[in-house]
Amino acid sequence: MTNRRNFIRQSIKAGAGVYLGTMGLSAASYARIIGSNDRVNVGVVGFSDRFRQSLLPSFMNHSRELNFDMVAVSDIWKRRREEGASQLKEKFGHDIKACVNNEELYALKNIDAVIISTADFQHALHTIEAMKAGKDAYTEKPFAETMDDNNAALAAVKQAGKIVQIGSQRRSGPNYKAAAKFIGEGKFGPITMVELTWNVNQPGRWRRPDLVAAIREQDTDWKRFLLNRPYEAWDPRKYLEYRLFWPYSSGMPGQWMSHQIDTVHWFSGLAHPRSVVANGGIYMWKDGRTNWDTTTAVFDYGPENDATSGFQVIFSSRMHNGDERPAELYFSNGGELNLITNKVSPAGGLRKNHADAMKMQPNLLPEMDLVAEKIEVAASANTGGDPLTSAHMRNWMECIRSRKQPNAPVEAGYNHSIATIMTNAAVRTGGKAVFDSKTKQVLVDGKVFKY
Repeated sequence: MTNRRNFIRQSIKAGAGVYLGTMGLSAASYARIIGSNDRVNVGVVGFSDRFRQSLLPSFMNHSRELNFDMVAVSDIWKRRREEGASQLKEKFGHDIKACVNNEELYALKNIDAVIISTADFQHALHTIEAMKAGKDAYTEKPFAETMDDNNAALAAVKQAGKIVQIGSQRRSGPNYKAAAKFIGEGKFGPITMVELTWNVNQPGRWRRPDLVAAIREQDTDWKRFLLNRPYEAWDPRKYLEYRLFWPYSSGMPGQWMSHQIDTVHWFSGLAHPRSVVANGGIYMWKDGRTNWDTTTAVFDYGPENDATSGFQVIFSSRMHNGDERPAELYFSNGGELNLITNKVSPAGGLRKNHADAMKMQPNLLPEMDLVAEKIEVAASANTGGDPLTSAHMRNWMECIRSRKQPNAPVEAGYNHSIATIMTNAAVRTGGKAVFDSKTKQVLVDGKVFKY
């Protein structure tokens, strides 16, 4: 009887092994498949300001209800790693494993998913690591800052088949969903132009002088920080103020424009611009930065095989004068859709007196609210988590349970990255950037843009 039981047990295991093999799952990964009632254990990749101020509060808004927990934090800087373990222990009421790098994090057996909030240029590469480890991921934007990283990360996510939410939280906002629906149903008419602005007046934006003075190279892993970027000597400013320096960040395009250009792709159904040109410079903050403090980029959007149709997008941003109210204005022949006020209006539409002169019919949109509630998008992260990020985090958590695609799947990140890389290429070269859909590379004057 014992031998028969052993035989049956071994046969079941062997059968399960064959079945799992057809799914591309190992026995270890099968052991971590999440049931509807199982607790989901999350690891933190990068105990950053963004994570602390917004992603963590957003996660905690829903973790108890949805049975999620945080169990580990990975950060290559000793100070951040220790702060992370201490603060997360206080928040969740149990010990947190502090990992010196992501290899140590992924060696843990109880991690189901990770939240990636590291330096801009690291997001795609850290997503690849998560996919190879078989983990779901919430990846902050920009998704990638070079097309090589962008292409590799997209392929890794597709191969892994995991749930990846890109941190484009507008896609979880009721006002943006209403705008997408209104335009998608044809009620707005063809988009003729889009104006995007993001202005702040913050001398300290992206600066960390106190931390720069405090950090020591021996307390972190500079070579691991650089990943696939060209090696250079230790520079604490580039480690902590990376958003000011290419090739660690494109600055305005990757940080701010990536949010707004994503709505253009979403609302229009177009994956990327046909071309981008840019102008600007460092006009105010002469602090050694290499990324501009003032940018204007002009995009041509439309079908690749039809140059006679499309629309223009203008993105402008300044860091020396601003009202903290990022603006997104969509225009058609019938009026405008305003995502500051969340209203549709006939402003600027074709009125009767102008239409009559050409024997045309007037074309005016109705005056209406996109949503009943008041929703504001701030230019600065809010301590406590803003409503859009909270809703976006919840969507990711729910999709880990359901295995449905989240509101901002990997394609959203891939496409916004094409646009930001094209913009950065125009900024860096002074030329017109285009995207070669065959080679999946950004070109300027026929040459592939790299660094």
